Amino acid sequence: MTMHSTPAEATRALIESYYAAFNEGRPQGMLDLLSEDVAHDINQGKREAGRAAFAAFLDHMNVSYRERLTDIVVFASADGRRAAAEFVVHGEYLKTDAGLPEARGQRYVLPAGAFFDVRDGKIARVTNYYNLQDWTAQVGG
Repeated sequence: MTMHSTPAEATRALIESYYAAFNEGRPQGMLDLLSEDVAHDINQGKREAGRAAFAAFLDHMNVSYRERLTDIVVFASADGRRAAAEFVVHGEYLKTDAGLPEARGQRYVLPAGAFFDVRDGKIARVTNYYNLQDWTAQVGG
């Protein structure tokens, strides 16, 4: 990031770094970009608070799923305080997740998105969205 970057450019770079860490399988790299009190809105689920809860979520996801994101497009407000991303999830369902269909290594391709609040150069909120019915249909639920 250069000294001349706008707040929107800085936020886009932050979110792009977050997804680069995801695709490179570096959960600590993702966590390093989060505020200590990060709010995490799980798709069609509850809000969790704090970096430790987010770390536990990532650990759980990495056991049950192997995912890679493509076609990532990041948008940011002019003041850099809010951002959104749209992408395609290419995944493999590795281990049965509680309350979901049985895992048998099914593959899926799912459009998804996320919304972010950014504060002091860190991600302060992540709200993820994908169509759970579409995912369930793809894995044979």
